[in-house]
Amino acid sequence: MAERIAISVTVSGLSRLFGDDLSRVVELARSADAAGIAQIALPDHLAIGPRTDRYPYGRFPYRNDEPWLEPLVTLAALASATRRIRLATAVLVAPLRPALLLAKTLATLDVLSRGRLDLGVGIGWQAEEFAGAGVPFAGRAARLDDTLRACRVLWSGAPASFDSPTLRFEELWSLPRPVQPGGIPIWFGVALGERNVRRIAELGAGWMPIGAGPAELADGVRRLHDALRAVGRDPAELRVRAPAPAVRGASGGIDLEATLHRLEELRVAGATHASFALDRFVRDASEIEPFLERLGAYTRE
Repeated sequence: MAERIAISVTVSGLSRLFGDDLSRVVELARSADAAGIAQIALPDHLAIGPRTDRYPYGRFPYRNDEPWLEPLVTLAALASATRRIRLATAVLVAPLRPALLLAKTLATLDVLSRGRLDLGVGIGWQAEEFAGAGVPFAGRAARLDDTLRACRVLWSGAPASFDSPTLRFEELWSLPRPVQPGGIPIWFGVALGERNVRRIAELGAGWMPIGAGPAELADGVRRLHDALRAVGRDPAELRVRAPAPAVRGASGGIDLEATLHRLEELRVAGATHASFALDRFVRDASEIEPFLERLGAYTRE
């Protein structure tokens, strides 16, 4: 039998699950680590503006006053509380952060976690969030590319120099470097237009599709494999984290067992990881522990 798909859990819906005690995410990470979950992921927003109706993936699922922990700070805390589980962002709005600071923060986190960091990135969708950070909303895709290329340069050599239309530096020493060979794996949370296919082929270790069914997923994986071959990379190295299909039972609630049964469809389509958004599958904090234990058991069955 083929190896089961790996399980990733995204920490979402903090206010409903943890109320005012958001530090309980550290306990959650310990439980996920003990259960055998492969990866825990943190989403990212520096702020939420009033125009959530502009969310490009349907209805925005959270209130404006929902808390969002800063993911890299939080992952540092989770790194100290865990030993095995991989630590991810899903996704970090990378163009909001200066490249030099981002490279140093990520490298530090990779060192302190002993090489367990996965960097999931996106370009962001809120103009207000960029305005509040003093960063132009226009041109953010190009700044994403330049930021990630600059990070790779800073991680790979010293002194490091970089020159692009949006960013330039000369002969900088930025240490420590990440401990993972080749630097920190970069996963892209993007739709697969031609530009994004090229972006992943050049810079990416993984793809995080949004709302893709098995047929769309399989087509995207095929396109990415072709693009990787074209630039001399091994398609077998591509990682794909797809949302778990939340199957509803007769009562209207999510049927976890039926959902787990559907994960094989994702694996056959090319996904290496199935992503479970925590607040979509549990109603309150009392359900978290058995939920994680069941996910961990699934991977061992």
